[in-house]
Amino acid sequence: MIETNVIKDKAAQANGLWNRVGDQTNPSRWNGEKWRSFVDHLNSRGVIVHEALPDVSVFVSDAGGLALGMPHGIVRPFSADEIAEVLKAAQIYAVPVTTRGGGLTTEGESVAFGGLLLDMSSMNRVLAVDPVNLTVRTEAGIYWHQLAETLRQDGLDYLSAPLNLTSSVGGTLGVGGIDINSPRLGCSADQCLALKVVTPTGEIIECSTTENSALMERVLLGYGQFGVIVEATLKIRLFTPIIMKYFYYSSLRTAMEDLKYIAHEDAADYSGILTIMDRAINLLVAFDSDEREKEFNLRWRRHLRGYGEASFGLRMAGYYLLHPWKFREAAYLIGRRLTLFPEFWKPEYMHKGKIVDRTVVFSRAVWKFWGGRKMVIPDLAASEEKFIEAVERGNQVCRKYFRHYTLYCVGIKLFNSRERYEMSCIPPDAGDIAFGCEFEPMLRDTDYSRDYLQSFKNEIYDIGVDMGLSYYRFGGMMKGYIRKAFGDDLVDKHLALKQQADPAMILNRDVIF
Repeated sequence: MIETNVIKDKAAQANGLWNRVGDQTNPSRWNGEKWRSFVDHLNSRGVIVHEALPDVSVFVSDAGGLALGMPHGIVRPFSADEIAEVLKAAQIYAVPVTTRGGGLTTEGESVAFGGLLLDMSSMNRVLAVDPVNLTVRTEAGIYWHQLAETLRQDGLDYLSAPLNLTSSVGGTLGVGGIDINSPRLGCSADQCLALKVVTPTGEIIECSTTENSALMERVLLGYGQFGVIVEATLKIRLFTPIIMKYFYYSSLRTAMEDLKYIAHEDAADYSGILTIMDRAINLLVAFDSDEREKEFNLRWRRHLRGYGEASFGLRMAGYYLLHPWKFREAAYLIGRRLTLFPEFWKPEYMHKGKIVDRTVVFSRAVWKFWGGRKMVIPDLAASEEKFIEAVERGNQVCRKYFRHYTLYCVGIKLFNSRERYEMSCIPPDAGDIAFGCEFEPMLRDTDYSRDYLQSFKNEIYDIGVDMGLSYYRFGGMMKGYIRKAFGDDLVDKHLALKQQADPAMILNRDVIF
C-alpha cells in the first residue's frame, strides 16, 4: 500500500508540475473530461482499455527518468483497426493519445500526462521477409533486437538502427534513428520503403515514395505528430560478421577531423567516436568484409592520426607520471577501460576475431554502461562546417557540470533535401552529410536535482540556438527550444499542417506542439 501511494504521489506531483528552469516545461495533467464516455465508446467497439493502477503505473516515466506522469488508461492494440477506433473516438471526445514503443525517450516524449497511452509493443510481428529483393515488412511495435533475431534465421540483417536495440521500429522511424553506419547509410528512416499509417482522424493509409508520399514524408521524422506507424517495409541486407578496429586520441579535435575524413572517403562501413571524459577519445571503425578492411589499410589507414591501444597506453602513462596529481583521473580511465571493452569481446559473440552478433553486443553495452535510473543526453546536430566547434563548446559545458561524462559522435549521410528533414534532427544548412553528438554525463546512482540537470541541458541547447544547429531530442520537456531553433515561420508551417491533420490536437500533444 505504501508503494502504491508513492507512485500516486509522484505522478500527482509530476502531472501538476510547473517547474521551469530556462526552457523546461512540463505539461499539466489532462483533466479527464469525457474520459468515461470515451472508454464506454471504445468498449462498445471491442477495444479494451486497461485502467487499473498496476497497468498504468508501469508507464510512469521513460528512459530519462525525469518526466513523471500517468495515463488514465492503456490500450494494447493488435491491429490498425483498433488504433483507428481509438483515434476516431479521441477526436470526438478530445482525449489526448500518447504512443509509446520502447519508451527510450529522455525528455518525456513518450510519457502520458493523463489521457490514453497506446502501448505499441503488442504489435511486434514480422509479417514478410523477401530475401530476393532484400526487404522486410514488420509491425511497428517490434523492437530492433526482435527484428534482428528473426532476420538472422534467413542469414539477413537490418541496415541502420539505433545503438540501443530495445527501441521500437516505429518510434525510431518517427525520430530518425542514428547508428555507427549512418555515415554510409543515413538514418533508419531513410531505409524505409513503405508504411501503413493510422492518421490522427483514424484513417488507415498505405503510403510509399509513389503512393501517398506526402503523408510518408510527414510521418518519417515527424515525431509522432501526423500519424501512428503500424507497419513498415524496410531495406535489409545479407548478414555479415563485423571486424572492429579502435584508434585512440588525446585530442578531441584531431579525432573529429579523422571522423570527418573517414565519412568523406567512405573508408569504413561503420565509424563513430566514443570518449571517456575528454582525455581518452576512441575512434572506432568497422568493416563488413575482409576486402573492405584490406582496402582501408591500403588507402586510408596512414592518414589517421590515432594510436593503437598499446602505444596510446604508453603515452597516457607518460602524461600521468608527469601529472601525478591527476592519478585519480587515470584510475578512472583504466577502470572504465577494464570494465567496458571486455563487453565487446565476449567469446560467445565472437568468431575468428569478428563480432558475430552486434545486436546483442552493442545493445547490452549501451544499457549496462550508460543506462540508469536517470539518463540525460542532450545533443547537437550540425553541418560539417559547424561540427567541431559545436562539439568543443558542448564538451566545455560537460566539463563544467560533471566530473565523468562521455560523448558519442557520428556522421549522418543525407539524401538530397527530403521534406522529412525539415524541422527534424537534420540541420537545415547541412549538405551531403551531417554530424551529431550526444553529451552524456555518467550519472549512475548519483542524485542530481532536476534543476541542475535541466541547467546543463539548457546550456547545451543554447549552443544550438547560437550556432543555428538542430537537435535529436527537442520535444517534450525541451519543446521550448523549438521556435528558437527553427524560427516562427517553419514552426507555424508545421503547426498548420498538424492542425489540419489532427483537428482536436489529440495525438502526442505537448511533444512538439
